[in-house]
Amino acid sequence: MAPTEETDNSQATTRFVADEFRKLYGEPIGIFRAPGRVNLIGEHTDYNDGFVMPAALGFYTYVAAGPRVDRKLSVYSIDFAETRSFALSELEGSPSGHWSDYVRGVAGVLQARSNLIRGANLVIKGDVPIGAGLSSSAALEVASGLALLTNSGLRWSRVEIAKACQRAEHQYAGTKCGIMDQFISCCGRANHALLLDCRKLSFELLKIEVSARIVVCNTMVKHELAAGEYNQRRADCEAGVRHLQGFLPEVRALRDVSLSQLKGYGASLPDVTYWRCRHVISENARVLEATNALKQGNLNRFGVLMGESHVSLRDDYEVSCYELDLMVDLARKCRGVYGARMTGGGFGGCTVNLVEADAVDEFKVNVAREYKIATGLHPEIYVCTAADGAGEVTSLLS
Repeated sequence: MAPTEETDNSQATTRFVADEFRKLYGEPIGIFRAPGRVNLIGEHTDYNDGFVMPAALGFYTYVAAGPRVDRKLSVYSIDFAETRSFALSELEGSPSGHWSDYVRGVAGVLQARSNLIRGANLVIKGDVPIGAGLSSSAALEVASGLALLTNSGLRWSRVEIAKACQRAEHQYAGTKCGIMDQFISCCGRANHALLLDCRKLSFELLKIEVSARIVVCNTMVKHELAAGEYNQRRADCEAGVRHLQGFLPEVRALRDVSLSQLKGYGASLPDVTYWRCRHVISENARVLEATNALKQGNLNRFGVLMGESHVSLRDDYEVSCYELDLMVDLARKCRGVYGARMTGGGFGGCTVNLVEADAVDEFKVNVAREYKIATGLHPEIYVCTAADGAGEVTSLLS
């Protein structure tokens, strides 16, 4: 999405959300937005204390907020045409599988950290594709968190907001996600990827060459086993760490293990556990090498590493699927493609592609045509720019 187009869309959506809020609740105190993300490389490493390289995308969730006189939270989703209300004193509860779990969860975590959370009315609209692996859930969490904090007169650091939103997804949505999605939604920078150390929560901004475009291809499928399999992968990694700690007591996570150590001390692991560990360890090394490639402007090497990442996710981590593999194979046959891989948790969703700017239009036509022939599905293809992280956008109303 071109910067001017993105700005125009944001202004229109901001006005629309503000108008919807006025119809229901009166004048909002502010409009907040948080972006989705794509991960260029470093998949399933974040919850292993590893390294990732996401970029925030110009797709956002918007939240308008205003205070209430009582201790309640009322949340209206424009997209679902549905309202949910909660007492701030009664936010605890198991995951329900409903979209409101993410908002309830953020409110619950903020409430647990500070009894100063005020009652609030929220109106929400998102343009992050849902179920595509572009982290619509983190965008909803972060935008809601900013809105609730501002409504309560509180200021938290971006890192603290990201950590609170991650905790909300663990406790209220039942997904044991890493910190990457919430962190990049909070801390993204336009025209940059972000190398994130998920243990230290330190990061480095990496300029993306202007000669390349990030192109995201949505397979339009999401296999139902994704959520349970995600948590199982995390359990597999934790089992591997426990085993390796018997030989290497200093190990805290797979981030601390080299491939040679895995080969030396992991021989008695079940095959599946070994494969899961091998993916994470090798993927961490790829992220660091990809960082150097990006700094040197070596997009060809970066693309090779993207391809290696996909093979590892397909074969060792077993989170790919027919449609993702097909989309990657089609992309690799196109002119001007540096690299292609699945992105996100897997089992459907999207691929991320790094493509020469002057080849993007041809890429879109060819991939969409061949994918439709093979699957009967019309893929959505997004030409993206790396965007800024979350913030208040009330000024776009003027």
